[in-house]
Amino acid sequence: MTAGTPAPWDALPIRDELRGQSPYGAPQLDVPVRLNTNENPYPLPEPIVRRIAERVTEAARDLNRYPDRDAVELRTELARYLTRTGGHTVTTEQVWAANGSNEVLQQLLQAFGGPGRTALGFDPSYSMHALLARGTGTGWISAPRGADFRIDLDGARAAIAAHRPDVVFVTSPNNPTGTAVAAETVLALYEAAQAAGPALVVVDEAYGEFSHRPSLLPLIEGRPLLVISRTMSKAFGAAGLRLGYLAADPAVVGAVQLVRLPYHLSAVTQATALAALEHTDTLLGYVGKLKSERDRLVSELRAAGCEVTESDANFVQFGRFEDSHKTWQALLEQGVLVRDNGVPGWLRVTAGTPAENDAFLAAVRAVRHRLGNGQPPGPDPDRTKESNR
Repeated sequence: MTAGTPAPWDALPIRDELRGQSPYGAPQLDVPVRLNTNENPYPLPEPIVRRIAERVTEAARDLNRYPDRDAVELRTELARYLTRTGGHTVTTEQVWAANGSNEVLQQLLQAFGGPGRTALGFDPSYSMHALLARGTGTGWISAPRGADFRIDLDGARAAIAAHRPDVVFVTSPNNPTGTAVAAETVLALYEAAQAAGPALVVVDEAYGEFSHRPSLLPLIEGRPLLVISRTMSKAFGAAGLRLGYLAADPAVVGAVQLVRLPYHLSAVTQATALAALEHTDTLLGYVGKLKSERDRLVSELRAAGCEVTESDANFVQFGRFEDSHKTWQALLEQGVLVRDNGVPGWLRVTAGTPAENDAFLAAVRAVRHRLGNGQPPGPDPDRTKESNR
């Protein structure tokens, strides 16, 4: 290796469990229709943009000072939002916020996971759960889903009893499949986790506002080790904001504060989030449009001959293809970018604007006509890693 040449990761003295791994990510290609990252396709309306500018201007006058390290005003407004929309009264002391729900989950693993401890999830699911576990030195246990991508309760109980994890992840609606988890299933998993543990049970509701079902938020009542994780990236159309939050027993919030970095939420982030929360009704109106478009995608994909997983999110998993990556490439050649998650035979598409969805559906019909309709014998739920991370 010549002087000045960057060393490959494996040549660096990094931790053994990081060797040979790839960072999380999705391809961002310059194509007419990008439906691969579950973003909200609607830009923030101008009145909200102006209000954000006003709030940020106010915050800028004090940028020589550290922000409120506990983000009390923001947590209070998030609690009000959850109380209004989640079917359960939540207090400021029960809410914590961080830079995206990924940081929220990372902080939970820092506090409740770590070396010598394990986390368990049901795959295929959001691959960041395993990556965050690895990054915090937490062992990862992958429990399979059923052939319909739902959690098999008997198998889940057996996995929890056998492995006795310290943290259990339940994703509802699940990414990449879109399937929601019934409240009764979450309660059964919580009971199993406490019998084998105790263990923290984290319900990742990043796509909760898009669900046909009510939020699982009321389940935190009387369950001190149950956490609901949310984000403003999806329903609020604020992926660039990077603001996630959780609702849980105040003791969990206190534990997370032990590992948070000092002043982790900037004054600008807090001001922007507060401005968006002032316009909740407007932003949730776009959620209604996306839910309708999501349901249209499900219906028209089935009419086009695709198999589709029931979806409670702002995306749809569809298939099944003999070669999902070949189909992904063929759609890309039609100017449409979807996500190849690495689930054999399946792809995932984000619900976009009506025009974007029309273009996607036209591309699907063209590709199916060109490639044929062959299907594999069935999906492999054990394959858990998203491709192109």
